[in-house]
Amino acid sequence: MKYSKATDYALHTMLFLTAATPQKPMGVQQLAERLSVSQTYLSKILSKLVKAGMIESTTGANGGYRLKRDWENISFLDIIHAIEGTASLFDCSIEHGPDCPIQKVVIAAEKKMEEQLGNQKMSELVRSLNIVI
Repeated sequence: MKYSKATDYALHTMLFLTAATPQKPMGVQQLAERLSVSQTYLSKILSKLVKAGMIESTTGANGGYRLKRDWENISFLDIIHAIEGTASLFDCSIEHGPDCPIQKVVIAAEKKMEEQLGNQKMSELVRSLNIVI
């Protein structure tokens, strides 16, 4: 299974924002340079994070993006859902209904993965690595 590059950039962006100081805005240019990605592409990702309520955008000379809601509780799963959506990774092509044994195994594994990602908070990662940007 593979997540999109947008998810990878979103996770790293949130890492940078969490490590920088939650209330200190970072400009899209600064973030794009750190990630080696175009500002246009990153702006689309940032828009999804804004829409999900995780970050906010401020304009002006000291503007940029900063963490917004209950930032200490933002999980990896929250960020992934903001970019990828919440649809299941597995879609059984054969119409067996809810009793499909293959689908049951894959969905059980997906639930465990989501539990792990939901329990991993970005703030805890930053603290454990002692990252300061």
